[in-house]
Amino acid sequence: MKKYGWSSFTDLILKNSAAEEQDAHVDPGDENPERGNWANKSDYILSMIGYAVGLGNIWRFPYLAYKNGGGAFLIPYFTMLVVVGIPLFFLESALGQFCSQGPINAWKAVPILQGVGIAAVVVTLVVSIYYNVIICYSLYYMFASMQSPLPWSDCFSWADSSCSNISAANFTQGNNTCASSNMSVSVQSPSEQYWDRVALQRSSSLDETGPVVWHLALCLLLSSLLVAAALIRGIKSSGKVVYFTATFPYVVILILLVRGLTLEGAKDGIEFYIGSQSNLTKLTEAEVWKDAATQTFYSLSIGWGGLVTLSSYNNFHNNVFKDTFAVTLTNAGTSVLAGFAIFSILGHMAHVYNIPVENVVKQGFGLAFIAYPDALSKLPISPLWSILFFVMLLTVGLDSQFAGIEVLTTCLVDAFPKYFKSKRAIVTVATFCVCILQAGIYWVTLIDQFVATWVLLFLVLLEIIGVAFIYGGNRFIKDIEMMLGKKSFAFWLWWRACWFCISPCIILVILGWSIATFSPPTYGQVQYPGWGLALGWAMVAFVVIWIPFKVMIFLHTLHFQQRLKSLCSPSEEWHPYLDIHRGERYSEELCNLSLGKRDHVHTVNCKTLGMLNGLFKR
Repeated sequence: MKKYGWSSFTDLILKNSAAEEQDAHVDPGDENPERGNWANKSDYILSMIGYAVGLGNIWRFPYLAYKNGGGAFLIPYFTMLVVVGIPLFFLESALGQFCSQGPINAWKAVPILQGVGIAAVVVTLVVSIYYNVIICYSLYYMFASMQSPLPWSDCFSWADSSCSNISAANFTQGNNTCASSNMSVSVQSPSEQYWDRVALQRSSSLDETGPVVWHLALCLLLSSLLVAAALIRGIKSSGKVVYFTATFPYVVILILLVRGLTLEGAKDGIEFYIGSQSNLTKLTEAEVWKDAATQTFYSLSIGWGGLVTLSSYNNFHNNVFKDTFAVTLTNAGTSVLAGFAIFSILGHMAHVYNIPVENVVKQGFGLAFIAYPDALSKLPISPLWSILFFVMLLTVGLDSQFAGIEVLTTCLVDAFPKYFKSKRAIVTVATFCVCILQAGIYWVTLIDQFVATWVLLFLVLLEIIGVAFIYGGNRFIKDIEMMLGKKSFAFWLWWRACWFCISPCIILVILGWSIATFSPPTYGQVQYPGWGLALGWAMVAFVVIWIPFKVMIFLHTLHFQQRLKSLCSPSEEWHPYLDIHRGERYSEELCNLSLGKRDHVHTVNCKTLGMLNGLFKR
């Protein structure tokens, strides 16, 4: 290790003084002038809520609740929220706020696992492409809703002979059969055919990649421009946009809920969702608890790098503990509320078709772009309700995309501040180089099934092992107390139990279960070709390869006796970003690392340095 003398000590003192002098000329809201901070607390909270509340809250949670016992599902869901969701959300948020760095540089706390941060960024990069496509679908449907009647309300000129708008027969949308006669006839609803034949112009399989679908390509360009414009100044601009994008979905959900509750059949939909037909015996099934844990995990966006990134722009002494509860409980409440809005209108759709509610229930793309638009087309003034619904999907998608792109730009700016700090706008725009083809929906499904599932579980398992066991859970707690103030032993008892035992054990079980039960993805009845599945596994390999790759680089650059200890110990650059926040504890560590214990001539009393640092803080 390079030795430093008395000049290094004086340089450190002068740097501290310069930082204090610079702070005197900076806006009080920005305590970190180099990276910037949120303009106010509301910007941060709304950005975190917008990031955490995603499409899964709207198109996945209601289906899982219905599937797993209705109201009974809330018991395992909120249990998993308490033992897995909130502890991990708190861990990631505190980690980012403490070091004021993105998900890659934050792993200077545990250099051997810095590849986990890189892998999380790669996942975010791939999923941002997938999310941008979903936003473009929402944009297209929003524009298509600006006509009366809605283009999917009946079998118009674009439909083929299998399209049937049957309202009184025993129509089952899920398996495409009509039982109103003695024969089994393959039929599709207008909304299903419109999705496949008009919106997507879907090819027969992944093997068939046709020309560009221009209306989707233009919507994709527009969605990219919207995100780029919102992030052109980083958190300073996106922090203002979220005042609309994070709050508008709640307005729409409430409007759709009130409208839905006034419709015939709404009561039947609510009963199937979370009402009297709740099945408590489902709680004895392990699958229900696995679904609850998985939904909690993904709905909070844990492991993507976004929580670390957004919290890294907080003031150092921000109360991240209270923020954690505010965001996680809002996220859970949104899922439950959205379910009421969804199922009340699906209940009306079942009433119109004169079929059981379970026959119209779908999840994912089937709910957002087939079942729910079909239900809205049956309402009076249907274009209005359809526009509101797709604007809601658009804003929910934009919020998640804002954080995803911010992760990428933050990592680049943190890694190469001299090159990219003044070119943030160019870096943001450069992330949008995507084109959409007829096979696009197959690619989206492939990314969703391979990259955005159990791979994240693996990354978060390594994350909690790295922080709790390698870096040290007790040391991490001391870091948090530097931000929040001293807490009692009883206060940390629950968090220690979760970080050291409960959370990693649950993640390990879910990860093993997910791998053991993994099946090749399909889109409807369409099977993926062998090369498509191979490409999916290649994407998985491209994500996880950074973990051993980064370890090999460290091993190659260090001497043998230094390797293990250096890789498992925080690097010299691990500390609060600003000198004024390092206090005596990190000033002592910095002094020991910089001056070296064997430099007897120039060794300085580190406690004296800590005291001097404290004087500069005052």
